[in-house]
Amino acid sequence: MARYTGPKHKLARRLGISLDGTGKDIKRNYPPGQHGQNRRKLSEYGLQLQEKQKLRHMYGMTEKPFRKLFTQASKMPGVAGTNFMIMLESRLDNLVYRIGFGSSRPAARQLVAHGHVLVNGKKVDIPSYRVQPGDVIGLRERSRNLDVVKDALAARVFLPSYLSYDENKVEGTYIRLPEREELSAEINETFIVEFYSR
Repeated sequence: MARYTGPKHKLARRLGISLDGTGKDIKRNYPPGQHGQNRRKLSEYGLQLQEKQKLRHMYGMTEKPFRKLFTQASKMPGVAGTNFMIMLESRLDNLVYRIGFGSSRPAARQLVAHGHVLVNGKKVDIPSYRVQPGDVIGLRERSRNLDVVKDALAARVFLPSYLSYDENKVEGTYIRLPEREELSAEINETFIVEFYSR
């Protein structure tokens, strides 16, 4: 399971976006390093690359699967950039995070990889598993009492409208595919499409 293991706050400052969604990782609004405040303006390629890196690190993916997913999205009918973002949002690790079982995407990814998560009653331990609308995401019986899950659910402040949550069953349902307006407004997906179309 390849993943980024370097300094996350430094990366968040360089990209100018909160990668964990809390905003705590960006204490200063300029890149890290000695010349952080005196950086030159980015070229068009630099802007495209930066936008791609923002989205890639936001979902905690490496380049190869990220590029493969973009290729799949570009072959689908509709707008390639929007399709791509919807496919990223439909990943199991992301939806576990959105439902509130994990406090962050890396925490949700770990829950999935360790076999705590069920999709339609069956154990799925692949974080990149693509969830379909109508699928029910739950936790194994003995995993419901984990402190990390309880703390994450207690700390959840927002549940997207394309998900529903049943507190009694400790299950979330992926009702429908999200609209572009419901996804991250900080990302300009046209730059990513341009980057991969070079």
